[in-house]
Amino acid sequence: MNLTKTLMTAAIAATLAGAATGAFAQVPAGYPADYQKIVDGAKKEGKLVVYGATDSKATQPLIKDFSALYPGITVEYNDMNSTEVYNRFISEAAAGGNTADVVWSSAMDLQMKLASDGYAMTYKSVEASKIPGWAMWNDMAYGTTFEPAAIVYNKRLVDAKEVPQTHADFAKLITAEKFKDKVTTYDIEKSGVGFMFMTQDAREYAQFAALEQAFGAARVRVQSSTGTMLERISSGENLIGYNVLGSYALVRAKTDLSLGVVLPKDYTLILSRVLFINKAAKNVNAAKLWTDYMLSQRGQTVIANESKLYAIRADVKGETTSADLIKLVGEKNIKPVPVHPIVLQYLAPAKRMAFLKQWKETAGKK
Repeated sequence: MNLTKTLMTAAIAATLAGAATGAFAQVPAGYPADYQKIVDGAKKEGKLVVYGATDSKATQPLIKDFSALYPGITVEYNDMNSTEVYNRFISEAAAGGNTADVVWSSAMDLQMKLASDGYAMTYKSVEASKIPGWAMWNDMAYGTTFEPAAIVYNKRLVDAKEVPQTHADFAKLITAEKFKDKVTTYDIEKSGVGFMFMTQDAREYAQFAALEQAFGAARVRVQSSTGTMLERISSGENLIGYNVLGSYALVRAKTDLSLGVVLPKDYTLILSRVLFINKAAKNVNAAKLWTDYMLSQRGQTVIANESKLYAIRADVKGETTSADLIKLVGEKNIKPVPVHPIVLQYLAPAKRMAFLKQWKETAGKK
């Protein structure tokens, strides 16, 4: 069960350091001089509320560094799964009560629905020119990471010769008797990320119907979280997982010798966690500071080297960067999911219901 966890970072040490010098924070180098108004406004607000679908453990380094850069702002981070982020934000916004200043989620389609439905503030980040064009929309929604959808397998129980290198290999492999009841993927009804990945496969992969049939033959076991899938593959309860969030899998595989990770050679979907500022944000200046920080070279360096979520900026150094991932997979095989309303295709109620019905009748059959 996914429980909502709240991470509160008061940044007391940073606040005391700021008080000791009698100053708040300086405008970052290279920013326009009038940016000081945003910094001063954020200081008066003193708080920022973020709803996110990123593990608290991965988010903590970002909050710690942001608090060091802007002492005096308390960051309240609410960690949920991607569907919970959407449902909680939209219900609170509809009720007119307190809700997030910033929404940051891996369910790109749900984020784009909120942005295109008028919940996002128009704010042109001073860092916008440093991220790819496909990763931003209308100065409202911004992609912050560059994370692959991966195939993950148990190295002890899956022979090296069996390891699939393409989507077709995977579909063929899991029809073998050995893999019956031993294949896992996201529960696409409960996981926003899982639904988005699978609908993108339907658009990208010509033999998607055969893949669904293969899942049905394997009697696929579904989960709502990446962590649960990785645990079950590591233990051997499941042998192989599909569309597992590669950022988490690649990091865990470095210390968990049971896990092997494949980035498919025919195409690898790339997810980017989308961030937007609530149009009705209570702490609007602090929200602007957070957005610019997340897209800055400083923030992206933390994303790459501490949060291990794969930085989207090309000028960031480290192991978990977009540049390194492109080298690994090959530029022509990288398929980023665009930060654009085009991803809403399968969210229309009739289309979503038809997709889920087809999934249940083929992949979901037991």
